[in-house]
Amino acid sequence: MRPLLAILAATVWISFHEFLRNQLLLIDHWTGHYRAMGLTFPGEPINGALWGVWALCFSIALFIVAKRFSMVETAAIGWLVGFVLMWIVVGNLGVLPFSVLPYAIPWSMVEVFGAVWVLKKLAN
Repeated sequence: MRPLLAILAATVWISFHEFLRNQLLLIDHWTGHYRAMGLTFPGEPINGALWGVWALCFSIALFIVAKRFSMVETAAIGWLVGFVLMWIVVGNLGVLPFSVLPYAIPWSMVEVFGAVWVLKKLAN
């Protein structure tokens, strides 16, 4: 029961940070970038729900990695796999506004470290 609670709490932590960063703080970067490409930024509820699924999957992956590695190691691995690889793919597709990275890089590090902290504290 504790692992499930830890995973759900980490999912909420991640989802909150993703929403706050991308839908409130950086929304102008996203919408302007998409508008310049002739597209509409995907902000429908289904997109938010899929980000929730991403957050759950990411929390599960962090939970599994955290069983074998320290908090710092888990956060580093998680950040590289969860964010850096995503930014490379999204950047390659041309839909990443690089102007978000000065904000997103440090914020995502805090997001991942916080999620790992939640997992380690609640799962043990």
